[in-house]
Amino acid sequence: MSLLITGGTGFAMSVVAREWLEREPGARAVILDRAALDAAARAWFEPVRERLTVVEGDVREPAGWADELDRHEISAIVHGATVTPISRGSAEEEARVHPEALMPAKIVDVNLMGTVQLLEWARQRARVRRFVYVSSGSVYRHHGPDWSREPLPEDGYVAPLTLYGISKFAAEMVVNRYADLFGLSALSVRLSSIYGPMDRATESRNFRHVPHRVAQMALDGETIRPNSLAPVGDYLHSVDAAHAILALVDAQRPRYRHYNVASGVAVSIGDIIGWAAEKVPQLRYEVSHADHANVVQDPQLATGMWGAYDISRIERDTSWRPRAGREAFHDYMDWLAAGRL
Repeated sequence: MSLLITGGTGFAMSVVAREWLEREPGARAVILDRAALDAAARAWFEPVRERLTVVEGDVREPAGWADELDRHEISAIVHGATVTPISRGSAEEEARVHPEALMPAKIVDVNLMGTVQLLEWARQRARVRRFVYVSSGSVYRHHGPDWSREPLPEDGYVAPLTLYGISKFAAEMVVNRYADLFGLSALSVRLSSIYGPMDRATESRNFRHVPHRVAQMALDGETIRPNSLAPVGDYLHSVDAAHAILALVDAQRPRYRHYNVASGVAVSIGDIIGWAAEKVPQLRYEVSHADHANVVQDPQLATGMWGAYDISRIERDTSWRPRAGREAFHDYMDWLAAGRL
């Protein structure tokens, strides 16, 4: 039994691949990615490397990988290969040209047409029993639910504004249509803000969510200078995200086409700094003007894609549950600290 993970040499998908191999001693994983294993990925996969195959190829160009994948008994697919052109978190980053403006056609081509090419391959392989598309909370609008601060459900608030979000939502719809046309068991997961092990700069992603930034600065002894302690986010540890995705790979009868994968809780920058201070009592922070801050978030963005996500669907259809935010964040800080010894 082999699981195919596209984008598996990067951040979150590398965690999915390793978690799959660690929990399934007799299974194999196949990664399809344009990028080879870098030093961090080689170290990450070292305990399970003998059961991992890496196929270097562009998901948009099946001539370069279709025959190789056919040599493996692929039974399920987690499609996470994507271009993530996000830059937010400091005054310097805010002043730059939006990264979408640097490669608009590539974003749409990789995120949408790359998905189409993989679906074309999958629909002709009867052995493939599940296709999980890794989407994003970027498909949601910036505000909602309108009537309260309740967690954001999967239905009713989809209104992407960026090329990234538009391409991810378009790919979700294509996945749904292929499922209907060809009898694929396919679904999409919408990730909230993911942080954790293997978060590093890669060719397709170079962005750090608040928990990563705070943890790194705390361990470095750097003064944390947020523009406000109030901004919130639904932050999920990458290992918890991997467990959720794999739970949906295994789900016997998933009842929905779209699932939020998140912590289900919005936590503030102030909360995260407080958790960091429990690990690093000498931590220093000072609220600063955005021009001088090293963590910049908009306090007005507190609902919609920026707030808590409703996770009741995945909780109904699987046994997966996220860890408490404080526990997961401390686990990440411990992992970072161990790597510095």
